[in-house]
Order: sequence, then structure tokens, then C-alpha cells
Amino acid sequence: MATFGTLSDRLTETFRNLRTKGKLTAADVDGTVREIRRALLDADVALVVVKEFTAKVRERALGDEVSKALNPAQQVVQIVNEELVSILGGEQRRLEFAKTPPTVIMLAGLQGSGKTTFAGKLAKQLEKDGHTPLLVAADLQRPNAVNQLQVVAEQAGATIYAPEPGNGVGDPVKVSRDGVEYARRQQHDVVIIDTAGRLGVDAELMKQAADIRKAVNPDEVLFVIDAMIGQDAVSTAKAFQEGVDFTGVVLSKLDGDARGGAALSVASITGRPIIYASTGEGLDDLEPFYPDRMASRILDLGDILTLIEQAQQAFDEEEAMKVAEKFATDQFTLEDFLGQLQQMKKMGSMKKMLGMLPGMGQMKQQLEDFDEKEIDRTEAIIRSMTPGERQNPKVLNGSRRARIAKGSGMTVTDVNQLVQRFDQAAKMMKTVARGGTPNIPGMGSMPGMGRPGASSKRGKKGKSSSVSRSGNPAKRAAENAGLPTEAPTGSGFGLGGQKAPTEADLAEIQKLFGKG
Repeated sequence: MATFGTLSDRLTETFRNLRTKGKLTAADVDGTVREIRRALLDADVALVVVKEFTAKVRERALGDEVSKALNPAQQVVQIVNEELVSILGGEQRRLEFAKTPPTVIMLAGLQGSGKTTFAGKLAKQLEKDGHTPLLVAADLQRPNAVNQLQVVAEQAGATIYAPEPGNGVGDPVKVSRDGVEYARRQQHDVVIIDTAGRLGVDAELMKQAADIRKAVNPDEVLFVIDAMIGQDAVSTAKAFQEGVDFTGVVLSKLDGDARGGAALSVASITGRPIIYASTGEGLDDLEPFYPDRMASRILDLGDILTLIEQAQQAFDEEEAMKVAEKFATDQFTLEDFLGQLQQMKKMGSMKKMLGMLPGMGQMKQQLEDFDEKEIDRTEAIIRSMTPGERQNPKVLNGSRRARIAKGSGMTVTDVNQLVQRFDQAAKMMKTVARGGTPNIPGMGSMPGMGRPGASSKRGKKGKSSSVSRSGNPAKRAAENAGLPTEAPTGSGFGLGGQKAPTEADLAEIQKLFGKG
């Protein structure tokens, strides 16, 4: 979510300064609100939205809910989070399907906003959900727009209706109407109409889009807007709402590095919900838009729910149970490890997944340095082994390792490191499978959790070897009682309760995939 990176950094820094204060005065609140206002304006959020947002935050921050809170700073963060969710649309809304198929979805937006690519992404996602979508090529204005949609449809594995060559030839209204009839005859339950766009809002564009809407009477009209468009986002959205009207918004190019805050204004200005967010160039890089999860990402509080959902989609539950049994019985092999790597690759970018963890906004450089290619290199080494070697890595002598290194284009040192990391990972997961607590190098100990089966052994003088020698009486009493001596730290500002990964954690994850 690089688009909101600068905004996230500014807000994180503002709240970090706030946390040092035990009690908040009116001046503290005003200073915080002033910094929030500057951050939002710098991120291109519309002025009217900024004024309304900061006014609500200030009113609530000066009220009883903050003054009577045990931790006023965390309460302010909670208020900002809730108000941010509000301007993003409040509750998540899904596509609404027609009671009698086919459901007609019309796409509208400026040229270059990502309508055609989104059409393919949506078709692929709908197919995964058991639907039979039909793509209709009604963009007959832009050069090669029909060909582009044909390529996207092929990549998505979707059916396309394209009777006209485009490039200025054909009637888009007739194509749209005929496309819906074709879908009805061929029993496609969803029709996605890709309409033409322009470099700017004009009367011809609006008339054509309005005519198509009248002809097909769509169940959903999705306005696709480039998240990097800047302040023009508001005026463009208003123009489309007045000229065509739409039922939902799609934010595209959220993986870009522009300020992008104006996209946050669309839901608040138009009163229409954001339904999807496009987070990459791949056809799988499409997420349902959850206002609460996006607000958490912007405030660097993480997005664990989306991460879990992606893992559930990528990993086969039955296969996971088999792997867990192999861990417990010490039968986990490199063949199984290869299968797990392949399932991880289905989830997408490791950087993107790690970026969903709480507090990772403070470790941008470490995330940037994380080498995604290590998974591919690890896979290449394992694939260069024979089935027997994957089943029993103990047979890997010097000559075999040299052959594997040559076959994978790696070095013998790389092969040795992989085998060593695999042994460590297998031992760690075996401990977890048997209900123990693993000791992961570089990740520190887990507060309040001891090793399974460990008992306090007494020394020669009859004193317990686990007696604390801390000079702090409270800490010494807590250690002797077996209690954690440090309170678990919250994510970012106390919300969420997860501890942010450290630089050592990232390094350890990197090692498990091949290189340290």
C-alpha cells in the first residue's frame, strides 16, 4: 500500500509524539489536530473532507472519552481510526447480484484509470466464486482496446464478446445491448461491460456512458479511479456522478508511490462506497475494500484479517493437516517443504504480506531489502535433487551437493545453507507440533512461556538454579514467580495487541528461504 505511505508516516510520527504525554491538554489536542490536518492536505485529501474530519476528531478528543481514559493518547488514536473508517465509507459493501441472471456490471472512468485490467481481475475473482462471467468489449474508441481486453480475458480464463474491431469502428451501445442478450442465451450469470474513457471529462464521454446505461439497465455501475490522480479525483468523481451516476467505486493502482490521498475523499464526497481496491498489476491483485482494514493500514496498525484470508485461500486445509502430522512424526521432507513454498508463492509477494503486520511501516528499509527471489532460488535447489535426496537429505554427500549446485545455478555453500536451514525449520516445527515452544534464533524468547518439560533443578547448596538475581525487587519477585517481566507491547499505539516483528525476525525469515 505504497500510495498512502507518506500519509501513514506523518500520522505515525504525530501519534508517537503524543504517546509521551501522560495527560493531554487542549493545547496538545490542538497541536495533534493541526499535524493531522497538514498530513491530510499534503496527501491531497480534499479540503472539505479534511475540515470535517479534523473538526470531528478535535470535538471528540476534547470530550469526556479522552479526559477520562486511562491512556488518553491511545484513545485519540482510536478516535482518529474510527473517523478515518467513517470517511472511507463506514461498512464494507459487496457486489449486489440480480435475482434473475445475468447480473450486469458496467465499468466507467477516465482513460488510463485501469478499467480494462480491472475487468479481467473481476472476471477471474468471480470465476473463483463459482460464477460464469462474460466480458463485453464496448470500448471501441481507444486504439487496440478490444485487443487488450481479449488478451486480459485469455489470461483470466474468461469468455469475451467482441463483435466489433474497435479503433473507432462500431456502435458501443449496440454492442453492450447485444452482449447482454448473448450472455442470457449462453447462460452467463454475470456481464462485465468495459466502456470507453477519455483523457478528460467531456460531453461526448458522458453521453456515450449514459446511453449505454439506459440501454442495458445495469445492476452495478462501478467508477474506476486511479488512486494517484491527485486533487482531480474529486472533480472527476462529481462529474461522473452527475453525468452517469454510479453505485460503487474501485480504487486502482494502490501499489503506486504517489500521495494518493485524494482517493480517500471519493467515498465521502459522493456518498458511494468503495467496493474494490486494486493493489498490483497481476490479475490476482484485487481485494474487497474494507474501510476498517484500510484505516488500520494507514495508521500502521496492520491488517491481520486480510493476511489470514489470503493464507486460507492459498493453503489447502487437508494438505496442511497431512503436513502437521509429518511434523509431529518427524517425517517432514524437502519434498513437503517444496510444496509449502509453492503454496506460499500463491499468496503473492512476501513483502506485501509482511507489510500487513502491525508496526511494519517503521521498517520500510528492511522490507525493501527483503529479497523475494530467495524463494525461487530455494525452489531451484530442491528441484535439482532426485526424489530420493528430497526424501532423505542425509544422503547428500559432497559430490551430490556439487551436482545439485551446478544443476540449480547456485553454489555448494548455498546448498549447504539450505539443508542447514531446513533441519532447523523441521526441528522447530516438530517442537510446535508436539505442543512445545520453539527457540527461534534472532526472534527472542516469548514472555511467560517456558520450555516444555523444564523443571527447576536445585544446585549443590539447595537453592533453585532459576532464582532471579535481579537488582530490581519487583522484577526479581516476578521472575521468581514465573511471570513475564515486560508488558507485551501493542502494535503501533496499543491497538491490536500484536508485537511488531523486529529486524532480526525478518532476517530469520530470509534465512529460511535460502540465504542469511
